[in-house]
Amino acid sequence: MKQPLQGQIIAAFGRRYLAELGDGSLLECVPRGKKSEVACGDLVEIQRTGKGQAVIEGIAPRKTLLYRSVAHREKLIAANITQIIVVVAAEPSFNDELLARCLVAAYDQQLETLIVLNKCDLAAQAAAARAQLAPYRAIGYRVLELSAKQSVAPLLPYLQGHTSVLVGQSGMGKSTLINSLLPDALAATREISTALDSGKHTTTHARLYHLNADSHLIDCPGVQAFGLHHLSFGAIEEGFVEFAQYLGQCRFNDCHHMHEPGCALRNGVEVGKIDARRLKLFQDITSGNLKPSF
Repeated sequence: MKQPLQGQIIAAFGRRYLAELGDGSLLECVPRGKKSEVACGDLVEIQRTGKGQAVIEGIAPRKTLLYRSVAHREKLIAANITQIIVVVAAEPSFNDELLARCLVAAYDQQLETLIVLNKCDLAAQAAAARAQLAPYRAIGYRVLELSAKQSVAPLLPYLQGHTSVLVGQSGMGKSTLINSLLPDALAATREISTALDSGKHTTTHARLYHLNADSHLIDCPGVQAFGLHHLSFGAIEEGFVEFAQYLGQCRFNDCHHMHEPGCALRNGVEVGKIDARRLKLFQDITSGNLKPSF
């Protein structure tokens, strides 16, 4: 058997993937076996099986893996990333439960985080969105305001030296951001579509673009839900970073921070140290009151 080639997965279409080799050439790949556990950003070993075709023989150990899950299903988003950029917008209104879930998943993987508030040229709507994000600023999250249709220049410094993944609901303006950051992105998309037989596989899970030698950007389709079934109650607690000083201070060791007496988190809300909406989001996520479809 020939020595396997080393590549990186830069696009995913169902069970078909596109790997980029060190010389920049592209190979269409499929996993060996029925189960596919490959993510965009994965470093892989592949064997050629024909012209422009290959099979994935192995996946290198990942530094990070961002994914969402429900009881019996997982959706891999991106591997080997260092930063998550959650894109929200002044209009349409954004779901702060989805935002909270993304930030918990990012904390679990020790990713840098940035919240981008897009469409800030809409003054009145931006003011309302800014108020909605105030609790996140207050606990230390970076929030960058911009209008992608006017200029994405404010975002550029945050991308340098990172492999970032863009996540957000549909309609938040991620596509405008990508097209402004990467004028050749549409051409790259056409190249990928051609390589994977355009028309048969039109939905990509994620796409990786190179900004420069040490800065990369992964775009993924808009998400309306972000399941955290793979995380324990304790991991979700830790993902609400403002809770840190109160954990372990409740009267009962198994406090779920709902209606138990002597709950340190609820006391934190009463004295204005914890935002009431953030505690409600935590309660909804951990109690299953809001069950994401996926």
